[in-house]
Amino acid sequence: MLDAPNSQYRILSAATVPAYLQTLPAVVDRLGGAPSDWTVRDVADGNINSVFLVDGPKGGVCVKQALPYARIHGEGWPLDINRAIYEDAYMARLAPHVGQLAPEVYSFDAEQFVIVMEKLEPHIILRRALIAGNHYPAVPGAVAEYIAQASFHTSDLAAPFERKATDVSLFSKNLSLQRISADLIFSDPYTVVWRNKLIEPYLTAWGAAFRSDVDLKSEVARLRALYFGKAQSLIHGDLHSGSVMVTAEDTRVIDGEFAWIGPSGFDVGNFIAHYIMAWYAKDEQPGDETEREAYRRLIETDIAAFWSTFRQRFLEIWRAEAGAGDAYFGDHFNDPAGASRLESLRQAYVDDIFADARGFLALKVIRRIIGYAQIADFHVIEGAEAQARAKAGALALARSLLLHPDRYPDIASVIAALPRFEAVGFDPHPSRNW
Repeated sequence: MLDAPNSQYRILSAATVPAYLQTLPAVVDRLGGAPSDWTVRDVADGNINSVFLVDGPKGGVCVKQALPYARIHGEGWPLDINRAIYEDAYMARLAPHVGQLAPEVYSFDAEQFVIVMEKLEPHIILRRALIAGNHYPAVPGAVAEYIAQASFHTSDLAAPFERKATDVSLFSKNLSLQRISADLIFSDPYTVVWRNKLIEPYLTAWGAAFRSDVDLKSEVARLRALYFGKAQSLIHGDLHSGSVMVTAEDTRVIDGEFAWIGPSGFDVGNFIAHYIMAWYAKDEQPGDETEREAYRRLIETDIAAFWSTFRQRFLEIWRAEAGAGDAYFGDHFNDPAGASRLESLRQAYVDDIFADARGFLALKVIRRIIGYAQIADFHVIEGAEAQARAKAGALALARSLLLHPDRYPDIASVIAALPRFEAVGFDPHPSRNW
């Protein structure tokens, strides 16, 4: 048995949630009535938390509790429960900047590791919308705004170095989940470990190709060092299509427990990667072929809109708040020549974010196809061979992005490359230098 994090800690269940919430006056007032009037639904679909939706006569809340183990393996895979502390701190740090793009937090309990927050309903998880072929055109712009605000306001561009140092000191302690990132993203797909899940025999050669390619693994190593060494801004660390909840009018980013001070391009690349995998998966998913192809065009539009909005908004925010942080000291750029130079520095800064994002999106594609915790976009495809075909195209693109980054100077070139790799097949060797 695992030791409890503290003597007060108890894992909540649907039956015990009402009694727990009764100890929180602000939450009781929000729900209305008495515990006997409340309904509780267990809606957890992730690996490491319990999640309940609670409804009362006046309203509802979401209750999220960190578990001391990975649900899928039970007590055989212990996890540091303190991750809830970092998730709460992440949400509090970003709240003034992202506003309604994240759920409001009502309560945090550092003994039970429970966050009680705004219930998002009738929102659905973005990944489910992508699989179903439901299009939410406002989502890319909203997530781009979220990342732009977070990336700017927690960086040296906006934060005094004292504030930045405080952030680094806090989030550098989020070591347990960063070990998960180190292993699952940067290590496992390029070796043989029990967590990897290759579709045999179809992707056997692809797995071997990634394990044996020294050039590719050298780029992976460079990106790994970048992730742990480039303390650029506060990043979500796991911002994918399963971490975004949407309606036609509203978009919210959730699940910030992987928060870390790292390269701003990581969140950007992760989000694009999941749209790219949705694009490759869509061709093999059930449904009308014409409708699937039309939806792929929408995905391409969304990828372009996401990056263009991020770039535009990041630059606009910086121009409006120039000199707020300790980087690019404002007094150095007051005259016309300085202003012109500062604008060129801004453009270069965002270009650098894109270059980082391009590499990280490739790693996230590889991780979700070869490694652990794979995604439903591919799992809903009927038949192992069809799943593998869709995955092979995505793997080929990811490899090209890592080995030939100079061929992808902008988002348009990445989008244009999508169909080039979709029919690559199960032999990875001919496509290595495409």
